[in-house]
Formats: sequence, structure tokens, C-alpha cells
Amino acid sequence: MIRKIAGMSLAALIALTGIAARADDKPPITIGFSMELTGPLAVVGKTGLLAFQIWAEDINRKGGLLGRPVKLVYYDDQSNPSNVPGIYEKLISVDKVDLLISSYGTNLVVPAMPVAISHDRLFFGLFALAANHQFNYPKYFSMLTFGPNPTKTFSEEYFKLAMAQTPKPKTLAIVAADAEFSRNASDGARENAKAAGLDIVYDKSYPPTTVDYTPIVRAVQATNPDIVYVASYPPDTVGILRAVGEVGLNTKMLGGAFVGLPAAALKTQLGPLMNGVVNVELWEPVKTMEFPGVMDFIKEYQAKAGAAGVDPLGYFLPPFAYSELQILGDAVEATKSLDESKLADYMHKATFHTIEGDIAFGPDGEWTEGRPIWVQYHDIKGNDLDQFREPKTVSILAPDQYKTGDLIYPYTKARGE
Repeated sequence: MIRKIAGMSLAALIALTGIAARADDKPPITIGFSMELTGPLAVVGKTGLLAFQIWAEDINRKGGLLGRPVKLVYYDDQSNPSNVPGIYEKLISVDKVDLLISSYGTNLVVPAMPVAISHDRLFFGLFALAANHQFNYPKYFSMLTFGPNPTKTFSEEYFKLAMAQTPKPKTLAIVAADAEFSRNASDGARENAKAAGLDIVYDKSYPPTTVDYTPIVRAVQATNPDIVYVASYPPDTVGILRAVGEVGLNTKMLGGAFVGLPAAALKTQLGPLMNGVVNVELWEPVKTMEFPGVMDFIKEYQAKAGAAGVDPLGYFLPPFAYSELQILGDAVEATKSLDESKLADYMHKATFHTIEGDIAFGPDGEWTEGRPIWVQYHDIKGNDLDQFREPKTVSILAPDQYKTGDLIYPYTKARGE
């Protein structure tokens, strides 16, 4: 008769410990990356690290990949693009990692690309807008929802929403950081603005080192634009919206790509200053976007977030960071290999089932179908975090399959002015 120990049969316990022992006896499969653990982008970067760690814990509990445990090898890039190439050279040449993934964001992904390409390595970019458009590298894959024409898709719906209003807006101001991501975003905005027949009355970039955004907002206001499109990274997002709150901005629509708004740190800093902003985002915890497994992941992430000292919500980067490693792990198991040519070939052909839904990749590594969402913030009162835990202060405006509310127009009405 088989004895039971704590509700588990002895045979099952032996089998389970045997699997763990076999995995632990083998050298780990190493996944290398840099991440913004300090510096201005750490508020987002550290959430990605926690998501990676949760995936590694989950997969190792199941016996690892190919019967081997998974180990993450990473270094702090300090949110500085100039640190990135050296880190990836070390990961490849010194650490000899089996697989490579990226830091968070276009500005940190692009500097790693030449290193990965020179070593003929598969490379997975995390939230990088059109990072491969200048390289056309067949072993690059993107964890970002903007599809085969990302620079156009990135802002397309913003202008569709604007042009659906009565009377139609006629003039546009574009404000963008002088950095890789914002340049790509503003290039797409100009293309979409031209197609919409808008007259661009202001189109300037600002240095990433800018600390006072008041002169920029005043200069925009002087052109009296009907709508304003902004492409900023998290520190700039805070600075620009604070400046708008201080000096005012009489426009009918404000938004675009205020990166970082889904992060709890920015939500609690800005509070009501977010009201009326129309922003491109990727996921919200609404019924229309409850893909299989995503809410379980969010629960696990939030349970660990306090001890890790990171964003307590995890609605922005974390589910996509986890999905990225789901894809990589599934490709390894499906091919039974770490051969990166075999992995790349499989990843171009397969459809992956992740906590962010089904994902497939085109020839350039972008998603075969774009799936950004456009949201508007409203009815935010004070800076309390709890009002952001449920989607009562944000509505999804587009696309229709995820829609939860209608655009409040003009911007001044959404702000209660």
C-alpha cells in the first residue's frame, strides 16, 4: 500500500523530487539582459524585472526548460543608453548566456541591436517602437502591440478620434523628446496628421535633459492648436502635465504618447492633472481584456510588489514582460533546442498563447496584427492610489472590441473647466 505524506502519495512525491533533482543537476539555461534598475526609467524597468523573475519561478516550479532550470543574468544599465552595448558584449562574450532579451523601451533597445546582430544572436525587444526598421534583422522579435507598421499605427487612432468630432479640428501641435522613441512616434504622427488634412502649427523637440517645460507649453499655446500630440518618456510626462496644470492649455484634445501614465508612481504624482488626457496604452484590467491567465499573473505580481518596492498595480509593462518569456520558453520547448536559428524560424511561423492573448510575428519581428488601445483619463480626484485599482477613472475609447466609454471632448470639458 502506498503511504501518503501531507496529502501526497509517496510515489508522487518521489516523482516530483526526482524531476526537481534532475533539473537541478543540469546546468541552467541562462537568459541575459540589461534593465533600468536605477535612473529615471527605473520606475518602469524594475517592474519588468519582477515580471521576469515571476516567470522564472513559475517555469522552474514546473521543471525548467528542456529539463534544466532557468537562470536570469542581468545588469543595471542605469537608464543610460551608452551603458547598453558594453553590457550586451559582456553577456555574450563573458557570461555566455544562452538567450538574450532587452531592457525596457526603444531608447535602450536600439543600442543593443548592433551587438546582437554582430554576434548573430536572437534578440527580443521589450516595448521598443520600430526598433528593427533600420536593421531589418531576421532574428529580432518585438514585444509591443503596434503590428506590422508600428510608427503609423502608434498614433493612427488618436487622429481618427479627433477627426470624428464636430467641428473637425484643423490645427495640430507636435511636442516630442529628442530621442529614438519620440522621433519614431512623432514621425508617425506627422504621417497621420497629413492624411487627416491637419495643419501643423507647432512641431518641435526638446532635449531629454529638459527640466522646465513651462516655456514649451507657453510656446504651444501661442499657436492656438486645436489638438496637441505629445511623445514623452516618464520623467517628461510628469514635467509636461505639471506645466499644463500651472499655465493652462486651451486646446480641444491633449494626448498621444505620454509614456508612463499607467504606472502607479505617475498616477499618484499627477492625480487630476491626468484628467482629459487621451493616451495610447496597451492593457487595462477591464472585462474586455481579461485574456486567459492575465488576472492570475496580476494577482501574483501585486502580492510580490510591496516587498520588491515596485509599482503596486503592474498594469503597464509586467504582463507583457511575462508574456515575452512565455513565448521564448514555449519556442524552446517546441523546438527542443537552444539553436537560435531554429528558434527564430519557429517564432516566425507559430502563434503563441500568452497572458496577453494570442501573438504571432511577421518577417520583421513585429506583431502580425496591431492591438493598441486608446484611453482617456477622467474623474480623478486627489492623488489616492485606490481610485486607479479599478478602471473607473479611465475609459477605453478604441478599438471597438475593447471599448468601455466615449471620448469627452473638448479637453477643457474633461477637466471640468
